[in-house]
Amino acid sequence: MKLQKLWSLKRWGHIFRRLPRLLTSSKVPLPEKLLFLVPAGLYWVLPDVMPFIPIDDIAVTMLLMNWFVTRAERKYPVQ
Repeated sequence: MKLQKLWSLKRWGHIFRRLPRLLTSSKVPLPEKLLFLVPAGLYWVLPDVMPFIPIDDIAVTMLLMNWFVTRAERKYPVQ
């Protein structure tokens, strides 16, 4: 993904609108949803386990959101 697209407000608006739909969709299987929920949840709950990673919790969650929405839309097109 191009860096310019990553910083686009239009792209992030799309990500924030699509994430709840994809997480609640019955077309996306539970293991696919867990690929987003487990790493994000662990990073929020266990920050002391990974002190060597100097990235904020919100930044990691937003990168995971971007990755999950891109992957899920490609594999499971949801209206």
